[in-house]
Amino acid sequence: MKADKQKVSKLLKTARGQIDGILKMIEEDRYCVDISNQIMATQAILKRANMEVLTAHCKSCVAGAQTAQQKDEKIDEMIALLSKLIK
Repeated sequence: MKADKQKVSKLLKTARGQIDGILKMIEEDRYCVDISNQIMATQAILKRANMEVLTAHCKSCVAGAQTAQQKDEKIDEMIALLSKLIK
């Protein structure tokens, strides 16, 4: 993985902390909208972590592909990932 491991780890640990908080909110029967807001905040952090990983992948793995075949394979991987993201 070529992404900034420290940055991605920090984002994921933050998301994990938020998930723990959401579980506690559920146990405490907190207001549904408050729980939903925390879920969306966690999703946003996970999206940022994913963007860090994918950006690094494009800048290193895709751009660094040596042959036309390797480049095509890397581009096809990215297209598959993007299609999952926009569903």
